[in-house]
Amino acid sequence: MDSSTLESQTRPDNFVTYESPFTLYSMAISPTTTTTHRRIAVGSFIEEYANRINILTFNEDTLSIKPNPNLSFDHPYPPTKLMFHPNPTVSADILASSGDFLRLYSLRDTSIEPISLLNNSKSSEFCAPLTSFDWNELEPRRIGTSSIDTTCTIWDVEKGVVETQLIAHDKEVHDIAWGEAGVFASVSADGSVRVFDLRDKEHSTIIYESPQPDTPLLRLAWNKQDLRYMATILMDSNKIVVLDIRSPTLPVAELERHRGSVNAIAWAPVSCQHICSGGDDSQALIWEVPNVAGPNGIDPVSMYMAGAEINQVQWSAAMPDWIGIAFGNKMQLLKV
Repeated sequence: MDSSTLESQTRPDNFVTYESPFTLYSMAISPTTTTTHRRIAVGSFIEEYANRINILTFNEDTLSIKPNPNLSFDHPYPPTKLMFHPNPTVSADILASSGDFLRLYSLRDTSIEPISLLNNSKSSEFCAPLTSFDWNELEPRRIGTSSIDTTCTIWDVEKGVVETQLIAHDKEVHDIAWGEAGVFASVSADGSVRVFDLRDKEHSTIIYESPQPDTPLLRLAWNKQDLRYMATILMDSNKIVVLDIRSPTLPVAELERHRGSVNAIAWAPVSCQHICSGGDDSQALIWEVPNVAGPNGIDPVSMYMAGAEINQVQWSAAMPDWIGIAFGNKMQLLKV
């Protein structure tokens, strides 16, 4: 990680841009690769029922991103999250999306087939919207979803059944992240980060609460390289809060160099100390989280200026040299 890498994004080989016909929000990078080609899924953000998911192909040799018209399909409402099956040994890419329901699709070379639509609502005509989900890398049959109805639902997606549903918070749950095979955490509009262990469903551990009561927490990222650490962001705040689950309630670091609200965070897939954030100030910042924070706070090690507010950041283990960001109707891959 060269601290000057993103300082000046003038070289054309430092970033690649895809321009979409619509505003983008959700984004996922496939772990499956064919030589130098990598699939990326992007979801539209249109404030009406009819939305789209497009599958793009990124060629690292030619530094080009091309849409595949055969792999573009309708999606009801804007997808709140997209994620590919974490185990790339399956015969086809499997893509999951959240929105009104949890949906799974099978992606082949020239076609897409819906696999399942998972709905845990007791009344068939209504279901509480899903804010996010996370696919369990260690136990890929499990997907956990978070919902505005205060619950988290753990699905066995191979059987298409609910493994368990927990009332996770006092208010809507905004995000969920797996740590271990049976341990997940969630953040909520009630301002808390809670950790759950499926072996003891009756209890959860609150490891952080917003300094101002009931300031919603919007996103959660669990550090896959070092499970002691996770990061969260607060609504309308320029701050990224880094937590150590061994010492609850007191953050390890608070990263406060954004000049607008932070919208998205992603830990580096191959380094336990680096995290990327994107915000309303159109900046993508990469931070190196120290073991001990200094008195004057922490400066980012590199920065990138996008053309508009950054809504989404993805740093995939499949492409550790590239960070995906979404802003306006553009998706850019930044070389780090």
